[in-house]
Amino acid sequence: MPRIAKGAIPSPNIWNAPQVYELENRAVDPEGAADAAMRALRPWDDATVLDIGCGTGYHLPVLAVSAASVIGVEPHGDLAMLARRRCAALANVAVHAAAAQDLPLPDASVDVAMARWAYFFGPGCEPGLRELSRVVRRGGAAFVVDLDATRGSFGRWFSRTVPAYSAREVEAFWDRHGWQRQPLDLRMAFERRADLEAVLRIEFAPEVAERAIAETSGLELPYPNVLRWRYY
Repeated sequence: MPRIAKGAIPSPNIWNAPQVYELENRAVDPEGAADAAMRALRPWDDATVLDIGCGTGYHLPVLAVSAASVIGVEPHGDLAMLARRRCAALANVAVHAAAAQDLPLPDASVDVAMARWAYFFGPGCEPGLRELSRVVRRGGAAFVVDLDATRGSFGRWFSRTVPAYSAREVEAFWDRHGWQRQPLDLRMAFERRADLEAVLRIEFAPEVAERAIAETSGLELPYPNVLRWRYY
């Protein structure tokens, strides 16, 4: 049995299919628009950066190029181990197996924190937000990148897979907590059709995935996202 941090909510995709999720990471945002949007708001050159829900550590080496130090936190112990292996040669990267609501970090120790597609769905995330307020130092910022369920085919497929999800409640949650938002018009671009289909099958319920595959031609699809942020 994998080691899971207490209080973690299971991810329906990377926890069950990390190899396919790796293909998804490679396909998402080939232009680097998400990183560019975050850096425009709060650069992380020579900073301490925290990646919450880092999975197998796909983004950690890129962050490590310009950051002084990078910390990955992942509640799934086996994925955290893979992230450590990925970054074993990087002296400025550390990975911890822990949950967002119990970060193993000192107070005011982080300049930039981010969570990409790590299921910060709004209501219920209050403990994680309190931890961000504890560990992000004055002058720092926190970012959450996630799917925009109100836009495009991807949002429609997601809404059919998770009918209990309320975009209105999620927006109200972030507004109450003082976060700002901007849309991100990302895309996924695959090298093989089989990879695109495999990714759609880990993202959506079986019947929704098959419909999504039928509706998607070629090797690319739009991936509407939203960037949320808060300064500290």
